[in-house]
Amino acid sequence: LYWNVLMLVVWLYSLISYLPYLMLRSSDSQSFSECSRRVKARSISGHPSGPYRDVRALRALTTCIQPGMNTLDRVFESSVCRNPHLDCLGTRELLSEEDETQEDGRVFKKVILGEYRWMSYDQVYKEVRAFGSGLAALEQKPLKNIAIFCETRAEWIIAAQACFMYNFPLVTLYSTLGGPAIAHGLNEAEVSHIITSKELLETKLKNILLEVPRLQHIIVVDDKLKSGSEYPRGISVHSMAAVKRLGAHPENGTSLKRPRRPPCASDVAVIMYTSGSTGVPKGVMISHSNIIAGITGVAERIPNLGEDDTYIGYLPLAHVLELSAEMVCLAHGCRIGYSSPQTLADQSTKIKKGSKGDTSVLRPTLMAAVPEIMDRIYKNVMLKVEEMSVFQRTLFLLAYNYKMEQLAMGYSTPLCDRLVFRKVRALLGGRLRVLLSGGAPLSAATQRFMNICFCCPVGQGYGLTETCGAGTISQLWDYSTGRVGAPLVCCEVQLKDWIEGGYRSTDRPCPRGEILVGGPNVTMGYYKNKEKNTEDFFVDKKGQRWFCTGDIGEFHGDGCLKIIDRKKDLVKLQAGEYVSLGKVEAVLKNCALVDNICAYANSEESYVIGFVVPNQKQLLALAKRKCVRGLWEELCNNPVIEEEVLKVITETALTAQLERFEIPQKIRLSVEPWTPETGLVTDAFKLKRKELKTHYQNDIERMYGAK
Repeated sequence: LYWNVLMLVVWLYSLISYLPYLMLRSSDSQSFSECSRRVKARSISGHPSGPYRDVRALRALTTCIQPGMNTLDRVFESSVCRNPHLDCLGTRELLSEEDETQEDGRVFKKVILGEYRWMSYDQVYKEVRAFGSGLAALEQKPLKNIAIFCETRAEWIIAAQACFMYNFPLVTLYSTLGGPAIAHGLNEAEVSHIITSKELLETKLKNILLEVPRLQHIIVVDDKLKSGSEYPRGISVHSMAAVKRLGAHPENGTSLKRPRRPPCASDVAVIMYTSGSTGVPKGVMISHSNIIAGITGVAERIPNLGEDDTYIGYLPLAHVLELSAEMVCLAHGCRIGYSSPQTLADQSTKIKKGSKGDTSVLRPTLMAAVPEIMDRIYKNVMLKVEEMSVFQRTLFLLAYNYKMEQLAMGYSTPLCDRLVFRKVRALLGGRLRVLLSGGAPLSAATQRFMNICFCCPVGQGYGLTETCGAGTISQLWDYSTGRVGAPLVCCEVQLKDWIEGGYRSTDRPCPRGEILVGGPNVTMGYYKNKEKNTEDFFVDKKGQRWFCTGDIGEFHGDGCLKIIDRKKDLVKLQAGEYVSLGKVEAVLKNCALVDNICAYANSEESYVIGFVVPNQKQLLALAKRKCVRGLWEELCNNPVIEEEVLKVITETALTAQLERFEIPQKIRLSVEPWTPETGLVTDAFKLKRKELKTHYQNDIERMYGAK
């Protein structure tokens, strides 16, 4: 009865609202569906292999936001001149902090945070100048590398802008890297100065100082330094405030003994060390012109970007996705409010129950996210839906399906948005208008959920550190799923045949092959790694740089790219079948029981196995249904539970039409989740296959049968 009544209401609403919609709609306006059918990119050679360019960049690729603004210091100075009194960087005030003991005896830190406190563009600029001048007073030289090893916060960007302004190449390191990887980066880059936080200095950096003999100065971004700490002889520790005061002294002014040497477009701005998903972190050399080309391409895909926008910064700034997003915002006068994954939402782990998370206070309009975070939001909301009353659940699902149909036809649903999805939308502040997804493939189910429940478009992008995070981004009015959009206006994309994998540009109906990205955003190469540079980069006859990504893609008729495979993820089984591990993982992540999964295959074996991080709530419910009791660790190690999870995973795989040989035949349930701190995933939550293989070596031998 509920269903029939609700269907009647929806039908009447559609009928009543459709006529005014047709009358009010202007003759030249187009629905989302009409826009999405447009051709967005074309092959400029006429050949199906490309290169493909955005239809607005067929004649020439775009290199900068404004003519003459070809270095990062000029871009920021221009933004300061236009918006001196606007809010620039914001941080929440810490009101209180306390330890909270959980039922299992573990102690978690909980915080209560106040409002955001803002610095204007002009204030930030003055701090940038003072800090850069202070670093110069500490004998940091132009064109000499300086490192930053710090969490995402306002001081990170202030330090980075100072380095750009004074032409100090900035070496970025993930705050989750282990000691050997940190020492490797610092020694390879030959740094004498490093910017860090009090916590990272005490917990990580302090332990490896003797392994970094060139290090002389440590600048700590926190106001108060820890007293009584001892450091090796020859190392000086300074607070960021002290360095700014030093830079503000008249004798250290840039007009006197230390004239500022501004950077050139071709100078190295950043040496960005990768997260090391395939081994030792590699340093990628990125010039000023590379970053500016990249952010120009990204900005073009975000309409009406400007001073009314608020961006929430919480992803690692050492990752190219977050750095590019914040550079885009600073270039367009947006304000950036800082957060962390532990304080992002009201339900986040560090937020004390009853107090507000960062999204509720900041109410951002712009946000970048990796699929792992969106997958969690999707699963948590759908679990809440399952707990609703029959009427509430019916209403939600009806509205969900109705909006999905309307979006497919290109229409909006203001009544559903206001009455049904308002509370879900409030989880991220309620004002989100653009959500950028990058770092890994986003499942169609999660993308559609974000479109429907958060009432905002998801721009799914594809880019790499080696291309400044720029490659493709889907148009915001394109609601198709599983694709990453057309090439940005700053670059072009070519497909190269990969015969071994069976991918060719002559394939029908879509040309397929390895993705090559070319353009001014393609970086200068790997730092001190000639062999990899020769392997992964090349320059064409016209002098344009190209990067060979190792990813496999196909171009659709409208010029949009779809990522379908990765060369390193393709494994040939004993009987000759090829299995794409990434494809298997993407499908199985949609299973409610799975929080994360790593598929594994050995060419000497005939089947795939998997390591699974189970969803705790779902697994406990499964154990209750099967009358299996025990602690969490006991449940994960229970063969009955393992078998039941495998059955559910197999059903998900068959529903998604995976081949039998692609479906894991045996699995291992992980007691602990995979976080960057465990070293099993990167900061962007990409799987570290080598480390996972080592971690689960005994289980691999068990599942394949020790020989």
